[in-house]
Amino acid sequence: MQKPDLLVIEDDPALARLICYNLEKQGYTVRHAADGEEALDQVRHRRPDLVLLDWMLPGISGLEVCRRLRGQARTETLPIIMLSARGEEADSIRGLDTGADDYLTKPFGMETLFARVKAMLRRLPPPDKTIQFEDLTMDRVAHKVERNGRLLSLGPTEYRLLEFLMLHPGQVFSREELLKHAWERSSYVELRTVDVHIRRLRQTLNEGDESDLIRTVRARGYALDKTADQE
Repeated sequence: MQKPDLLVIEDDPALARLICYNLEKQGYTVRHAADGEEALDQVRHRRPDLVLLDWMLPGISGLEVCRRLRGQARTETLPIIMLSARGEEADSIRGLDTGADDYLTKPFGMETLFARVKAMLRRLPPPDKTIQFEDLTMDRVAHKVERNGRLLSLGPTEYRLLEFLMLHPGQVFSREELLKHAWERSSYVELRTVDVHIRRLRQTLNEGDESDLIRTVRARGYALDKTADQE
């Protein structure tokens, strides 16, 4: 099952490390941005499932980041928990009025943070049972993948790789990112192992002489892309 993807937007390095470490221990995929510009860039490239947003950021403020996310169709419903040292009721109202879904005053305990994150994620619609890309169909309940009606035989790692790529079509992911999403956190895997599994996945997908759907981007990584065969 795909882990929820959280983006922590916090400029205090120590607090950011603490939050990210503890959320990862809870089983989430966690990314970090140290300022508003970097945060908006990350969201443009990959929409997270939930954002933890510090109010006081260098450059673009947390309030402005919130406004911009709410002003775009792709992120207008993105769950946002605002973090702030401003504890006055008027401040929390201002944050919520800007578009935040929840407001947490610093300092806060990790258990409180976990509870707020879990509550927010529970409001999200359940993941699609079936996902589709071109002539590929994945049944995430039955754990079956078909291409043009042909049942594919995939190992667990190839299945997780394909599921992640199908959930983010067209996006290029580095080997490090694919390792983070498709392998067990406790295992040690070398980067070249990703290439081996991508090669196996590609062979299985193309057994019926269909077009190649996995695009290799030199020095960057891989993407699931209908234009892969055209390069």
